[in-house]
Parts: sequence; structure tokens; C-alpha cells
Amino acid sequence: METRAPYALVGLFVLAIIAAVFGFVYWLHNSGGLTERTVYRVRFENTVSGLLKGASVLFNGIRVGEVTDLRLDTDNPQLVIATIAVDGGTPVRADTKAGLDFQGLTGVPVVTLQGGSTPLPPAQKSPQEPYVLVADPAAGQSMTNAARDALRRLDGILTDNADALRSTIDNLNTFSGALARNSDRLDVIIGGLERLVGGGSANATQVVYDLTAPTQFPHLDKAPRGQLTVLEPATLIMLDSRKILVRPSGSEDPSFAKAQWSDNVPKLLQAKIIQTFENAGLSKSVSRPTDAGAPDKQLAIDVRKFQISASPEPMAEVEFAARILSDGGRIVEAKVFRAAVPIREMNASAGAAALDKAFGQSVTELVEWVAGTL
Repeated sequence: METRAPYALVGLFVLAIIAAVFGFVYWLHNSGGLTERTVYRVRFENTVSGLLKGASVLFNGIRVGEVTDLRLDTDNPQLVIATIAVDGGTPVRADTKAGLDFQGLTGVPVVTLQGGSTPLPPAQKSPQEPYVLVADPAAGQSMTNAARDALRRLDGILTDNADALRSTIDNLNTFSGALARNSDRLDVIIGGLERLVGGGSANATQVVYDLTAPTQFPHLDKAPRGQLTVLEPATLIMLDSRKILVRPSGSEDPSFAKAQWSDNVPKLLQAKIIQTFENAGLSKSVSRPTDAGAPDKQLAIDVRKFQISASPEPMAEVEFAARILSDGGRIVEAKVFRAAVPIREMNASAGAAALDKAFGQSVTELVEWVAGTL
């Protein structure tokens, strides 16, 4: 018995020490330990579901204390009175906003305090009669309750507009059905728009073709008198492009989508007509409108055809009307020039070569006619 007594005393002493440590930690956590604490009461007008004694109190997001007591107001059971103890240096004011927040994934409720500028009366800071802060009326609503309210309002909106929504859905079904029935036409329209703006397949690597200015003029005897200005040819909008025109469209070979002239057709024709006059030895007799000096005559050209006709047989067609104008704008002479060259294969290379040959025939006749007329 003498040997067992010291062990029993030692065990009791150790248990007492452990209990004292736990008690000290509990006191330190709940009463603030050695720091000065100030007690306030927060009045909630709604439910504070989940709020427990010992819950944290945050001021502008910083933990400054905890909830020490929760009770119902005996005069008004809808009210909940929470007693909080916060650090003495916490700047709680008469107009400090109190509320309830939910933190973390589990939604642990905490009491929140925020802002304020009006000082508290000194008498309101006594522990016997703590100052009462009135919480926001919506402070007790949890995220779940807020979601339920939002869904309830959404359901009301859908119910009130059920007929309009049903009509909208019917219209969408009608529109989608129309799109499905006309999908082929839409593909054609979109493809045309892509070609128009230079996108799609037309935006791939382009093959550029040029016209050849003739150099042989068997019937040219003498140079015209005076100075002749070659105006830029007038064309239809469909010809004012770098594209090789095929009519009727849609029957051309895929190679036409990657083919284009070296410049817009009107500018290209003007440059090649002037070059043809120069090749004929008439460099001193022709000029552009931008060249200095007043011309004696002007050569105006209206392009009617510069295209590939796909039916009944592939044919390269060039047709333009030429007018020689005096310095006063009077028509001195006029003539229409036409040339047609058959195309053996319906592709861009063969079509450009045939158009080049037809242009060479017609422009050669043009130069001989101008030289003979003037």
C-alpha cells in the first residue's frame, strides 16, 4: 500500500494539471483571456439558423470577438438577441452595421460588424446594460433561402409569360424548319458572299493573268496627227473587277476561283491599249489623261463584253465601242470592235489565253482604225 500511494498521487496531480490547462484555454477563448472585452447585444429580426455560442464576430472581415449568448426576446418571439464580446479597442459606433454572414463551403454563420461614425454614449458601454445594435432585416437569410426566393420569383415570371414563351418557341421551330428546307440555298449565298469579300476558297493563293499588247500591225501606214489621250474605259459594275467573268456563272471550273487579272479590267485595258499604240511606234501621239499638255483628241472606250461565255460553246468574247472626241467633246468618229475566240478547255488558264487572243485582235484593229482616221 505504501508503494501504490505515491503513484496514485502523481496520477491525480497530472489529471489536475491537464484539467487546468483545458480550463485555461476554454476561458482564454471564450472570455478573451487577459485582454479587455466590451459586451454588445445584436438584435436580429429574422431567423439566425446555424448561429451558435462561440461563433466568431468579424469587424470589417477581422475577427474581434465571439458570441457569448443567444436567446429569444420574451416580448417578441420573432426577435433574436445575440450577446457578443469584442476586443475593447474595436471601434464600434452607434451606427455600426450588424449582420450575419456565412463562411466557407459549409456555410458556418458569423456575426459581422461594419463601419460607423457616430460615437457611443459613455453610459451605453457599461456591462450591465450593453449597447444594442440592430441587424439588417435580411441578415438571417442564408444562401439557400436566397436561392429559393430567386427560384420562386423566376417561376412566377415564367408562369406569367407562359403564352409568350410558347409562341417564341413555336416561332423558333418554324424558323429552324425554314433554314433546314433552304440549307442548299444558304450555302450558295454564303459562298457568294465569301467570294465577294475575298474570303473562303477565293482567299487562297491566287493565280494572276495578264494581257499581251500586240506588236505586229500589217496595215499601219502612217502616224496620226496631233496628240491623242486614251481615257480609262467605261464598264459595267460586273466588269470593274479583277475576276475573270464567266457567264452564265456557276458553270465554271474550280480553277476560276483562284484566278484573277493583274489589275481591274478598266485600268488593265487602258494600260494595254496605250502600250499597243507605243508598240506601233506612236509613243509621241498618245498619252494618259494625267500627262501634261492639252490633247488634240480623246479616245473614249465603252467596254461591252470582256468575258467567257460558257454556252452553247465555251467562247472568249471581247466587245467595245470606241469614239474619237475633239477638244470640244464632239464625236469625230466612232466604231464597235468585236472578237471571239473558242476555248478548248473550260478552265482559267485556257480562258485567260483565249481572252488575251481576242483582246489582241480587237486592239490591233483599234490602233489601225485610229491611225487611219486621224
